[in-house]
Amino acid sequence: MQRVTNCILNHNGKMLMLQKPRRGWYVAPGGKMELGEHVKQAAQREFFEETGLTLQEPELRGVFTFVIKHEDEVVQEWMMFTFYCEQYTGQLLEQSPEGALEWVDMADVLHKPMAEGDRYYMQHISSSERIIYGTFTYTPDFQLLDVKLDPDSP
Repeated sequence: MQRVTNCILNHNGKMLMLQKPRRGWYVAPGGKMELGEHVKQAAQREFFEETGLTLQEPELRGVFTFVIKHEDEVVQEWMMFTFYCEQYTGQLLEQSPEGALEWVDMADVLHKPMAEGDRYYMQHISSSERIIYGTFTYTPDFQLLDVKLDPDSP
């Protein structure tokens, strides 16, 4: 099972987002964990690699399972650990190796193109300090089939 981390960086009412070139979807910067890494290390390393910024004390806010199903058969599954942070150091990269970086007003984040399930956890994490757990089930072409969240999304 693949393990990934990401982080919602909210600084002065804006979230740093990464627009991935493949689908044009916006995401919180992050990526795959390396062998032996703990989730916080991975989140800080991946965020730095993609943005040039060093997160200052990110907090775990979400743990999610993503399931890809084709005709009721699971064809892929991974876990994602999502952090939240408000402070950072460093200089933002002019160009990320993973796509285009953009500071987005928090009020506009959910209006950006993104995977439908991302809207659920981004809304919760940006409005609550409680950790959220969830499972998102998608088709192979990333159409959202089912969402299970604990606690339920607002």
